[in-house]
Amino acid sequence: MSGRAQLMWDEQVTGYDFGPGHPMDPVRLALTIGLIREFGLDRAEGVTVTAAPEAGDSTLGLVHRPDYVAAVRRASADPKSAEIEYGIGTPDNPAFEGMHDAAALIAGQSVGAAEAVWRGEATHAVNFAGGLHHAMPGTASGFCVYNDAALAVARLLELGAERVVYVDVDVHHGDGVQAIFWDDPRVLTISLHEHPRTLFPQTGWPEETGGPEAEGSAVNVALPAGTGDAGWLRAFHAVVPELVAAFRPQALVTQHGADTHFEDPLAHLAVSLDAQRAVAEACHDLAHEHAEGRWVALGGGGYEVVDVVPRTWTHLVAFAAGRPIAPETETPEGWRHEVYRRTRRVAPLRMTDGRDAAWRGFDDAGYDPADRLDQAVLATRRAVFPLHGLLP
Repeated sequence: MSGRAQLMWDEQVTGYDFGPGHPMDPVRLALTIGLIREFGLDRAEGVTVTAAPEAGDSTLGLVHRPDYVAAVRRASADPKSAEIEYGIGTPDNPAFEGMHDAAALIAGQSVGAAEAVWRGEATHAVNFAGGLHHAMPGTASGFCVYNDAALAVARLLELGAERVVYVDVDVHHGDGVQAIFWDDPRVLTISLHEHPRTLFPQTGWPEETGGPEAEGSAVNVALPAGTGDAGWLRAFHAVVPELVAAFRPQALVTQHGADTHFEDPLAHLAVSLDAQRAVAEACHDLAHEHAEGRWVALGGGGYEVVDVVPRTWTHLVAFAAGRPIAPETETPEGWRHEVYRRTRRVAPLRMTDGRDAAWRGFDDAGYDPADRLDQAVLATRRAVFPLHGLLP
């Protein structure tokens, strides 16, 4: 094995840029890699940094329709005259020059991560530029052009994996990945997200449990708006570990959208950086407990691009590298200067929000039938657990 962890990075992924004023600001990627470098994670023993090539048409075809890929190419070549089609040219997904190449490059990094983990070239692989989980086989959606998360899963299956678990903790439902594997019993998709009544894409109800050929393969925890650390962690631990253990995956793919954070401008959960860090650690541990360590970790949403995204994803990379960063650690001075130079904003001083990411176990502490969070957890367990031979 050439390395314990592989960090997928190509500077050109910052070309995934919908333009000024769009929430998906590529500065979040630049600031993340900057913080990773300041902590020396890219140079740590056992860590390799690799740039994979763009995903080609045959790879994109594992998930996306050829006519859609052709439409992305057309819009990419001439964005000013591009018509609104296939979800491209909308306010969420405006066409931009080089869109196909940038999106295919991000997809290539996630596919490369999956290949490295499956082939034993690395135990863990991270593509924090990825996690674009809303793209459908034939449409762009929710800032996502190509669904690199689904492509990573599909590539694992193509290489011979028989069971893959996908865990999505973005504030938005992982609808594209769920739709793509809706009828595939080899893939278990688990999404924890803000309730569809209050947030895009208005899907991800607990009753969505997979197609006729794969009942129980889709798991959705719809969290009430305002859910904070204790509830978010309680829901994660009440659903994810038991299902992962029952499914016995050969690889774990996780999506770590940072937009659950209380400072995120596009959603309504109240989760801290410390709880996000705790879930990243839990996913790392689940991979070792149930998938021989095979872990592909992706980024995702996250629109507080200074205070939240770089710190959260640096913690994610640190866990993958086997070099966790203590929450109370100060942010490096050089990175703070870079933040100010790029954004004219003052950077956070520490790698923590100063929160205690504590939670009460659902099974041990019991549940409150009048509590909305517990109602959400129980709805999911009732819908899915019996399909896996588990008690709700």
